[in-house]
Amino acid sequence: MGHAHGIASPVTGRAGGALKGRLRVPGDKSISHRSMIFGLLAIGETRVEGLLEGDDVLRTAEACKALGAQITREGPGRWRILGVGIGGLSEPAGILDFGNAGTGSRLMMGVAGSHPITTTFDGDASLRKRPMRRILDPLVRMGVTVVSEAEGGRVPLTLRGPRETIPITYETPAASAQIKSAILLAGLNSPGRTTVIEREATRDHTERMLRHFGATVEVVPHGEDGRAITLQGQPELKGSTVVVPSDPSSAAFPIVAALITPGSDVVIEGVMMNPLRTGLITTLLEMGASIERLNERDEGGETVADLRVQASRLTGVTVPAARAPAMIDEYPILAVAAAFAEGTTRMQGLHELRVKESDRLAAVAAGLAETGVPHEIEGDDLVVHGTGGKVRGGGRPIATHLDHRIAMSFLVMGLATEEPVTVDDGAMIATSFPTFIPLMRELGATIID
Repeated sequence: MGHAHGIASPVTGRAGGALKGRLRVPGDKSISHRSMIFGLLAIGETRVEGLLEGDDVLRTAEACKALGAQITREGPGRWRILGVGIGGLSEPAGILDFGNAGTGSRLMMGVAGSHPITTTFDGDASLRKRPMRRILDPLVRMGVTVVSEAEGGRVPLTLRGPRETIPITYETPAASAQIKSAILLAGLNSPGRTTVIEREATRDHTERMLRHFGATVEVVPHGEDGRAITLQGQPELKGSTVVVPSDPSSAAFPIVAALITPGSDVVIEGVMMNPLRTGLITTLLEMGASIERLNERDEGGETVADLRVQASRLTGVTVPAARAPAMIDEYPILAVAAAFAEGTTRMQGLHELRVKESDRLAAVAAGLAETGVPHEIEGDDLVVHGTGGKVRGGGRPIATHLDHRIAMSFLVMGLATEEPVTVDDGAMIATSFPTFIPLMRELGATIID
């Protein structure tokens, strides 16, 4: 199967010895995207350390440059941004091409769309399939004009912003940090108060970073699990320093690898412990995982800790739908942990997984079928019947559908299965976790590419 980036390159994970050692996974993608965007919108100099230098984030950096920021890379993960301030964006000369970056493109629609400039957004074949209408609807209410769009509100699309954005109060139809963030970022260039109401709390990195750069944001509880977030428009954001914590979504792969590979003992350094991102760790602890938090500290408004993970006997649990927003990216790797657990794990309310880079729910189920793990999809629930540590593996190469998390999850599975597990393509792992294979090999994993 040929891809835009060339020939598919299969990769295989196979059982070897225990995993041992320390590692630091790359910087968090959400914070990395936002550090560039806030650097653009702030006055003065912003310095970023530990930036995730994957393709997605670099596309956001290019877009910020096109909108007027001066950006220089000073070393691995070290970047300097000179911002233009809210209201100071210049019209880009060309199309903003976001590649595969769903987060970058959606947040930037809020940023660029709220300025009196015309901006065209595009991306790769995968991004062109992803729905943008949920971002565009609130932006249109704020005064943004959708000049043109591909069918169903997809990219390529062109936005023209108003002279001044209209402040709105908006209740998000789905739990999505991207919708919320796009509206709040658009609200920065608005003269009044912009409020987003969410029925269930989603990742709050945008709110934390807004405060870190000097904006006034009020968050109050709303209903049972929700919040109302109000931003005071037209603040003066001041350049700041951002130390990007390690990405809990990337840490998920070595964590589960250590849990399922007998005799393993691994420390993962500097992992973000934001409670809205640690749903997987909460779930694994409920399953009986040995995960210790060491050296907890604060970096750039986020709590981080070193995690010591030891091989553990896991037991199946029910994961409530309310936890989904805090672990939406971690269900594929949780399904792998569940395969090795004793008893049944039921993951409830996975509707959002159907609209990610691929239909992740179907992709996970197909991979489980190929490797001999009993499971069902019941409505929006994924039910995995654990084998108590004995998973066959093998089968035909797993279809990744260009989805990096599917690829990494099944490679991790192969580290503890009876037969090796091959994924059909590992090339796209580079977009979110470029060092995944070498880091896993340093711990002693056998991954053959």
